[in-house]
Amino acid sequence: MNLLSIYTGYALDLIIGDPYSFPHPVRYIGKLISMVEKQIRKITSSDKGLKIAGFFLWFIVVGLTFCVTSLILQLFKFNKIIYFVVNTILIYTTLATKCLKDESVKIYKVLKTGDLEKSRIQLSYIVGRDTTNLNEKEIVRATVETVAENTVDGIIAPLFYGFIGGAPLAMAYKAINTLDSTVGYKNDKYYYLGFASAKIDDIANYIPARLGVVLLSLGSLFVGFNFKNALKIGIRDRKNHKSPNCAFPEGAVSGALGIQLGGTNVYFGKEVYKPTIGDKTREIEIEDIVRTNKIMYSSSIISMIIFTAIYYLVVTL
Repeated sequence: MNLLSIYTGYALDLIIGDPYSFPHPVRYIGKLISMVEKQIRKITSSDKGLKIAGFFLWFIVVGLTFCVTSLILQLFKFNKIIYFVVNTILIYTTLATKCLKDESVKIYKVLKTGDLEKSRIQLSYIVGRDTTNLNEKEIVRATVETVAENTVDGIIAPLFYGFIGGAPLAMAYKAINTLDSTVGYKNDKYYYLGFASAKIDDIANYIPARLGVVLLSLGSLFVGFNFKNALKIGIRDRKNHKSPNCAFPEGAVSGALGIQLGGTNVYFGKEVYKPTIGDKTREIEIEDIVRTNKIMYSSSIISMIIFTAIYYLVVTL
């Protein structure tokens, strides 16, 4: 039943994506984070207090997400069809394949018109960096990096946890990831409160990111890009990022396409230097957005195949 729900949820994600009108669980997770954060800041404002409270924030948000998801599924166990539908919808909401493609294609289409200002605005919806003064190549680079990184965060990792623990574990992962993207910043506001969320997100993505090198490299092979170089750069440049995980998928994509990613970006008004990832075999270009999407789709299909094979091996042993 869980396997069928994963496949159906995956298919729904490819077809429907994330409609803006859909009451996505991540929105409610975000509201919960905001509500708990407000209460924490009423209680403490010291660095030590916020750091300790950050762990409570994490336990409350992730724990409630896991428990509520489990409870919802328990409530519908009386009917197999209803249970399947609910389980499928929950798993579907943890995936972001079509959403990633749609958002990056919006940037691609605007870039093709030459409207840099609109491209910067479009990009600002999906990245945390300052997009105000980015040129065309920097916009493309940011888009490629985001799609590559989120192929792990939005596809490989949710599938990985979904195959292990069904919708409750996949949804708990989304809560972990949402916490990181909401409070896991190293700025004045969240340096201490977001410490736990950032570190635990690193742990949660440790295995999926490393699997991502192989899966993205295989994905690049099946759509006609450089498999060997994807694997080589993904491993060689794995430490060229402040995150212990992000360089793996970015390295695989940069190697597959023969482009260079990374470098200095501006976050919250501060320049953040990042080492480069990959070799500049050629200059990055607008079409690299489309190429990265092809790798993302291909690697998501391969993820489904490999995870299913492992699932059956474990079940039959």
